[in-house]
Amino acid sequence: MLLWSKGFEPDKMIEEFTVGQDRELDLRLARYDVEGSLAHITMLESVGLLTADELSTLTAALNDIKSMIERGEFTIEPGVEDVHSQVEFLLTQRLGDVGKKIHSGRSRNDQVLVDLKLFYRDELKKIAKSVEALFECLQRLSEQHKDALMPGYTHLQVAMPSSFGLWFGAYAEALVDDMHMVVAAHKIANQNPLGSAAGYGSSFPLDREMTTRLLGFATPSYNVVAAHMGRGKTERALATAIAAVASTLAHMAMDMCMWMCQNFAFVSFPDELTTGSSIMPHKKNPDVWEIMRGKCNRLQSLPNEVALLTANLPLGYNRDLQLLKDITFPASSTLCECIAMARLMLENVRVRTDIVDDPRYDYLFTVEEVNRLVLQGVPFRDAYRQVGREVMEGTYRPVREVHHTHLGSMGNLANPQIAAKMASVMAEIL
Repeated sequence: MLLWSKGFEPDKMIEEFTVGQDRELDLRLARYDVEGSLAHITMLESVGLLTADELSTLTAALNDIKSMIERGEFTIEPGVEDVHSQVEFLLTQRLGDVGKKIHSGRSRNDQVLVDLKLFYRDELKKIAKSVEALFECLQRLSEQHKDALMPGYTHLQVAMPSSFGLWFGAYAEALVDDMHMVVAAHKIANQNPLGSAAGYGSSFPLDREMTTRLLGFATPSYNVVAAHMGRGKTERALATAIAAVASTLAHMAMDMCMWMCQNFAFVSFPDELTTGSSIMPHKKNPDVWEIMRGKCNRLQSLPNEVALLTANLPLGYNRDLQLLKDITFPASSTLCECIAMARLMLENVRVRTDIVDDPRYDYLFTVEEVNRLVLQGVPFRDAYRQVGREVMEGTYRPVREVHHTHLGSMGNLANPQIAAKMASVMAEIL
């Protein structure tokens, strides 16, 4: 069944090519399609386009379909183009002419848009909750290992002392920055396009403020043309948010791959969280982190993929936009999967506490020695040359102590302040 059917059937190859993966992807939109339709018919009755009895009949039937969806019994039948067609087909099948009235004052364009906005809004909340759980895990680890020293690197060369408290805390705060992107995408998604019809409004006296309230949107997309320009823009904002979180996870995964390597041996994991080799009996491979790194690097391509798909489209709806679902739907699921896996791994991480006792890390403490001399009154450049000369002559002997007290340093991690930052951002979305 095609909502746009005019009495002829399209060529089978044309139908298969244009529908693509929509039937499978649209199952994730089914609940939202019903919610949008419930709000729409409530509004139609309020402006006189449905009677009270018709509203009651349609509402009951839509709630029955919603129950089917919740039970996992809803399917898009062969020959039905998409979820919107399937819902309307079921209504017409059950109610006859009353079922056909549901589409008054609405185009499939704004119907799809409202489904997507509701879906993306929920997906962004799922991402936010997943990020928050990972953030809390990282903060716990930061406090737990705040006194465990580790080498800090620049150019992958031994540089200055760091700590696991500092390392875990750094990724926690990085997630706060990422959450700003998630919140921004949520604000863009949280605008109601319903009532914009095909992109140019309707001659019916639609109450768009009413559907905005019923669907819990923050505001309508007021201008009906702008509402349809939001398709592609919403996906680009979502893609940017996903890519931001993915970038942080990919960076963390790379660190973990290095820290697990025997040349570093800073961290380890239980055997059941690693994999082995078919030929080398000693191997404990960081496959989870490597797969996560690969998936998150792919996710970082999303903004460019969305941008290229929408770059040269003319104003108004174009069928190219359908392909955005192929990009964004799997991406949000992949990101949440990676976040959950990172949390599982981190909750089982084992941290070495004797790393910097190794002589290879003697030079970590040269800056500490320079600073100690400066505090004793030696000019910085003179102190720098003195310690440099000791290093060159082989007479430098490290003092394996650090005394960092300023805000955000090893001795003052500022984890409560970082937690407050995250709570402030989360309050904007949850």
